[in-house]
Amino acid sequence: MPVTVKTFQALSEVASALSSDRAARYLGGGTLVMRDLNEGDVSMTTVVRATDRSLQTIDGSGARVRIGAGVTFARVLAERDLGFLHPAARSIGGPAVRNLGTVGGNLFAPAPFGDFTVALLALDGLVAVQGGFGLRDMPLEEFLQSRDRQAGALVVAVSCIRPASADAFRYRKISRIKPKGGSVITLAAHVPQSGGRVTGARIALGSMAPTAIRAKGVERALEGRPLDASTINAAAAAASEGTAPTDNALASAWYRREVVGVHLRRLLSGQES
Repeated sequence: MPVTVKTFQALSEVASALSSDRAARYLGGGTLVMRDLNEGDVSMTTVVRATDRSLQTIDGSGARVRIGAGVTFARVLAERDLGFLHPAARSIGGPAVRNLGTVGGNLFAPAPFGDFTVALLALDGLVAVQGGFGLRDMPLEEFLQSRDRQAGALVVAVSCIRPASADAFRYRKISRIKPKGGSVITLAAHVPQSGGRVTGARIALGSMAPTAIRAKGVERALEGRPLDASTINAAAAAASEGTAPTDNALASAWYRREVVGVHLRRLLSGQES
């Protein structure tokens, strides 16, 4: 079946084209869409592209960083102001994938992929979405929960907070094939402290559910407490609460539940994996 390619400049036109054609898919970097096309996905008859330059912009100067959905991971790694996101960007595939894969596309990557999204979720991520309702920001957690129902919506940009200090944000990807393998578990922790106690903890996990999720039991165990061994042990004990991992070629659901607390303890303690 032939595939039609449509290119638009205005983001509203792209969103309109996606909403009017259920068989249309948006093409950004192509690491997801082109794979599906090459594997013979017959449900896709139209590929939609956008040329709006706003999709390529980065504003990393303020307390909240905004990254266009079309920005590649290679671009993220080239931006000194985004240094706190470099470990997450570096964990995405190899150089070829990082040169093409986009921040927006990563939001749609199924487990065991989508590692950059885990970092954004821990950093209070917001998603700018263009649709029939116009342009609006929605919390990343809400977006992920409704991701499969976002037909006709175009992700324009993502934003996240900048950690106040270097040790406030921690990220780790556990994989069997380093450095570019799929994730066994991905963890991101934003643990700012005030007066020696954690305030506003946000912990995110990847490959522990169909999408990245917040570990709210862990957040409750950390909030308002000093980040000491006792608190970290309590947080690790709550690591598997609310998770729904699946079996795949990289690890079983049982294994993921068994080791997520171990890796979280190491992350929060600053230990090497």
